[in-house]
Amino acid sequence: MNLLTLFRPLALLILLASALALCSAPAFAQTEDEPAGGEIALETDAPSDAAIAQRIATIFGEIDTLSAVEITVEAGVVTLTGQTVTADAANRAETLALRVEGVVTVENRIGRDVSVATRVAPAVGELETTVQDLVRVLPLLALAVLVFMALSLLGWLLSRWDGLWRVLTPNRFVAELVGSTVFGLFVVFGLVSALNLLDATAFLGALLGAAGVIGLAVGFAVKDTIENYIASIMLSVRQPFRPNDHVVIDGQEGRVIRLTSRATVLMTLEGNHLRLPNALVFKAVILNYTRNPERRFDFVLGVDPEDDPLSAIETGLGALKSLTFVMTEPDPSAGIREVGDSTINLFFAGWIDQTQSDFMKSRSVAIATVKAALDAAGFTLPDPTYRLRIDSGALPSASPSVKTPARTAKPPSAPAKPELADATDVAPDTSLAERVEEERREGKSGDLLSEDAPSE
Repeated sequence: MNLLTLFRPLALLILLASALALCSAPAFAQTEDEPAGGEIALETDAPSDAAIAQRIATIFGEIDTLSAVEITVEAGVVTLTGQTVTADAANRAETLALRVEGVVTVENRIGRDVSVATRVAPAVGELETTVQDLVRVLPLLALAVLVFMALSLLGWLLSRWDGLWRVLTPNRFVAELVGSTVFGLFVVFGLVSALNLLDATAFLGALLGAAGVIGLAVGFAVKDTIENYIASIMLSVRQPFRPNDHVVIDGQEGRVIRLTSRATVLMTLEGNHLRLPNALVFKAVILNYTRNPERRFDFVLGVDPEDDPLSAIETGLGALKSLTFVMTEPDPSAGIREVGDSTINLFFAGWIDQTQSDFMKSRSVAIATVKAALDAAGFTLPDPTYRLRIDSGALPSASPSVKTPARTAKPPSAPAKPELADATDVAPDTSLAERVEEERREGKSGDLLSEDAPSE
């Protein structure tokens, strides 16, 4: 048995199944109940010119803009005459006529009605309809306005509740900001509720989209201003300095007058106003001299290399300890800073209480006192010495060389207590601080700093 013999029954079965499928497939011929091309069926079984004209006239009679159109039918050719207000109405009449069963073609001879009465009447009708719709919607509109005003009023009352926001927030500035934010949220919520009542959600979406785009553009335009404003909020919360603090911000030294929503105002040591943007202040390194009343001063004095540096340190340290404004805890300190070409540089350091002593005055008195003590003890504070090299034969010697006897080190004598410390006033200079307080009293309303606020 070959392969052809095996597959012959299978092939016959396939052919038989295909024939049955073709016989049972639904016919695609058009029936009388389903006219092709979206045609409008006639009420009569046999189409005629009169029936076509009657059917078209009935349809046009139900449409106000086509009621004046005249219809004539001959051999299935429909001729449309008369006038319509717009060209769209004439085109619509032609389209409707072509859909009627039995129509071969349409001759559109409809003209435009340009009379004043015809033009004015629709506009007056639309205006009347609009007024009627407005009258019907007035109660709903009044309710929407009432809801918006009620929610806005509630937000305003909550924003004015200073006691609540000051309890929940760290300072007055943040409290005012939170109150304003709450009021804005209630206004937005009221607007959304009113538009929902009026079923104007589409307008709401367009409004929110436009607000987002405008907000983005404004944000880019005033980026620096927004950055300064946010920095002012953070600074008012952190409080890295207080009013009248002596600070150094980004290399700028002065006393703090006030913190505004845009800048930090300092009074320099020369008495000038200095405004620093809050964004710069927030990111800058801040040195506050007032936060800790104890402050250390230091200075360097040079003695002759022939002198005993340890004895000089002991003498200078004793003079430093004798000053009444120099604190004993921590103790003053001294040591050798470096050995130079012509001097041995000694450093001295001491601590003062800034509430009792002025820093610059105390340092000046300490330098003068230690120098006087070293001079009284026989130590030399030499000037810089320079060596001059002369090449052989460049300059003749004016006189024979004379040997200079070596300098003998002077033994230190007992240090005498200087009188300078008692004669000099080192009390703090309060003139600049008083000027700052006067400035603060004049413009206290715009200050974001508070003496009672927590500090970092």
